[in-house]
Amino acid sequence: MQNRLRVGVVGAGRVGAVLAAALRTAGHEIVAVAGESDASRGRIAALLPDVPVLKPTAVAKACDLLLLTVPDDMLGNVVRTMADAGALREGQYVVHTSGRHGLAILAPAAEVGVHPVALHPAMTFTGTALDLPRLSAGGGIVFGLTATAPDRALAEQLVADLGGRPMWVPEEMRTLYHAGLAHGANHLVTLVTEAMEILSAAGAVDPAGTLRPLLTAALDNALDHGDAALTGPIVRGDAGTVEAHLADISANAPQTLGSYLALAHATLDRAVADGRLTGMRAHKIARILARYDAPRTSEKIHL
Repeated sequence: MQNRLRVGVVGAGRVGAVLAAALRTAGHEIVAVAGESDASRGRIAALLPDVPVLKPTAVAKACDLLLLTVPDDMLGNVVRTMADAGALREGQYVVHTSGRHGLAILAPAAEVGVHPVALHPAMTFTGTALDLPRLSAGGGIVFGLTATAPDRALAEQLVADLGGRPMWVPEEMRTLYHAGLAHGANHLVTLVTEAMEILSAAGAVDPAGTLRPLLTAALDNALDHGDAALTGPIVRGDAGTVEAHLADISANAPQTLGSYLALAHATLDRAVADGRLTGMRAHKIARILARYDAPRTSEKIHL
């Protein structure tokens, strides 16, 4: 840490409370925090003991760096409300943690002379002390940064103080950057949960324990090798196995059929594109998938 900052936090959710605690450990002063829900108050008590809990505008007025960790859809209104209330001042830093948004959302604050920064941690948070060592584990998590040239050094210093690594994201690419993270992390949760449901329907007593070594290896291989890590019946061209999967899933875990079909189509396309699946076998699997697609499409049309 080069400069000790007086930091205020608006939004004591899972992200805000943890980042504030990490900045405090790095030597910055957390002067005030805003959080109204019982869960937020609990996180403040656990991670930021003795920090005053104030209204958002009072937090903004008390700090040199205002950390906004509110939901994406609330961010614009929070910034506008604070700017209109005169809670922001020239020379102050206003930093938000939204993945989707860049600097444009902070325009009302920039108009009064603040330094706007977008700083998004590419990690899921529990909102507990467990998250603190994870920020710097393995060389540090990546923070997606967007800032103007004069503020880049401060943004990088904040990331260093948090134990992370900076990744500069152009303003116009913020939403795409966030979509990549959400597609990988959020949809992975849906996929894994549905896989456990299928295994439970098959009689598995410990579906999580059954999947853990397989999924851990698959994730590591995918991150290291991309499409080359693909295995399974589609890449092998085992049309009969794919058809049997679809029949049993339809009968025993129909709530998972849609995602199985969508991902099977995507896997088929990728296996064909990299040359590992011949046209004839690919066409046979495509016809099987289409048969199961048709009833679902018809059902949706008549809803």
